[in-house]
Amino acid sequence: MEQRRLGRIGHETSVLVYGAAALGEVAQDVADASLQQALDAGINHLDTAASYGHAEEVMGPTVARVRDQVFLATKSTERRAEDAWRELNRSLELLRTDHIDLWQVHAVCSLAELDEVFAPGGAIEAFVRAKDEGIASWIGITGHTEQAPIVHTEALRRHDFDSVLTPVNYHLYTADAEFRENFDTLYSLVQDRDVALRTIKAIARRPWVGEHTLATWYEPFTEPEDIRAALSWVLGTFGGIAGLATAGETTLLGKAIAAEADRMDVAEAAGHLARVTDYASIFV
Repeated sequence: MEQRRLGRIGHETSVLVYGAAALGEVAQDVADASLQQALDAGINHLDTAASYGHAEEVMGPTVARVRDQVFLATKSTERRAEDAWRELNRSLELLRTDHIDLWQVHAVCSLAELDEVFAPGGAIEAFVRAKDEGIASWIGITGHTEQAPIVHTEALRRHDFDSVLTPVNYHLYTADAEFRENFDTLYSLVQDRDVALRTIKAIARRPWVGEHTLATWYEPFTEPEDIRAALSWVLGTFGGIAGLATAGETTLLGKAIAAEADRMDVAEAAGHLARVTDYASIFV
């Protein structure tokens, strides 16, 4: 699997990052098998969160076994320093490790939420402390919605985060001129500052229509050629994206791995995605 430099962090990361939201409600044996499938394919970067159901807990046995072989990232949605610190220690316990490679302020989706993080006694104080004490080697910020690039650009103006995790896919970037401009601004800034950039929602197709048949909160692409086009477009268009997170559904992991290994060129991928019907933003 291709590897790319993770910004100033320096880790040579697999371009597919294991998205552990997929493990939030699965049994231990399913989690073990999914993580092993990822490792066997060359995925060396695991990304989870305290808010992903019991994902950290079911990751624990695998993490304990391969801790020195993987880059481990987790996240906290807590906005007060004392609460975030408590959650960090709980994450360490569940993940069966004494340190996190990347700890991230999670789901910061508006400037109001960013203000909470940076208020006196806000979560940023816990994140800086964790880095200073060596419990987290690096710290970052994540978020969803079409406003995420604006929020993350402002976050980088307030603090020198080491990593950003933000959404982008073909539809978001090509159908929404405002999103495209804001993403380009963020993309330029992370390049200038050597901040690691990872992305989410590459294979998101649209909000769910009818019954939810998979674990994702949005309807993803499920056909192999659609997944191949979606991943190929993101990885081919943005060489500065170090990696993209796999979708929150274990049954799609194998298709993502196959797609990464047999990518389309950007023009072919764009042509394929342009013909997809009912392709829409999931942020409604």
